[in-house]
Amino acid sequence: MTLHIAICDDERAQTEYLKTLIAAWSETSGNTVHCTAFPSAEAFWFRYAEDAGWDILLLDIEMGEMDGVSLAKRIRAQDSRVQILFVTGFPDFMAEGYEVSALHYLLKPVSAEKLSAVLDRAAANLQKTEKRLCIPWERQTVYVPLSDICYVEAQKQYVVIHTKTAEYRTKGSLSDTEAALDEYFIRCQRSFLVNLREVTRIRADCVVLKNGAAVPISRGMAETIGKEMIRLF
Repeated sequence: MTLHIAICDDERAQTEYLKTLIAAWSETSGNTVHCTAFPSAEAFWFRYAEDAGWDILLLDIEMGEMDGVSLAKRIRAQDSRVQILFVTGFPDFMAEGYEVSALHYLLKPVSAEKLSAVLDRAAANLQKTEKRLCIPWERQTVYVPLSDICYVEAQKQYVVIHTKTAEYRTKGSLSDTEAALDEYFIRCQRSFLVNLREVTRIRADCVVLKNGAAVPISRGMAETIGKEMIRLF
């Protein structure tokens, strides 16, 4: 499993220590870890605006103008999946963690055994959560749960991801997008992938989705789509 971990702490020695522990956990657990350190909550929040693809956050509670709890509240408002771990020298803040569904509080000095156990829990939780599609879009990266995608359309060198709430047009091929999706998506026509979770009606020339969209299908695909829906549902 590949994990993107952020450490947000204004103490450089603490940051380096945590990075060492995380690297050791990565080797023993078999997980590939990309770990990035940030010297303040503001620095991470600036990066988060461009790239929200983080799996685990280790946040120091007491930092500069924006503390770790305030940062966690902003992040949790946008992402229910990310695993939040607070690192603190003071146990007085623990009650605030319930507001942001923090996985754990790690008291300084953090022990290797304790951190490893918590990271194991975080990785297990992430494996249970729904897979998301990474979409580079307008100088940022958007992560969309697969169940939110209705269909995908190829437009020359671009693909358009039609979701329940928005459309994202990005450079790429339909084949590459298809490889990143799950078994509920089927190529129903040369230029279209459809999410079978969203199909409510199958016609000879199209499938009708829950939102009313009609997605064209190739000749003879109606039977194939029907069989796949019986198999999956």
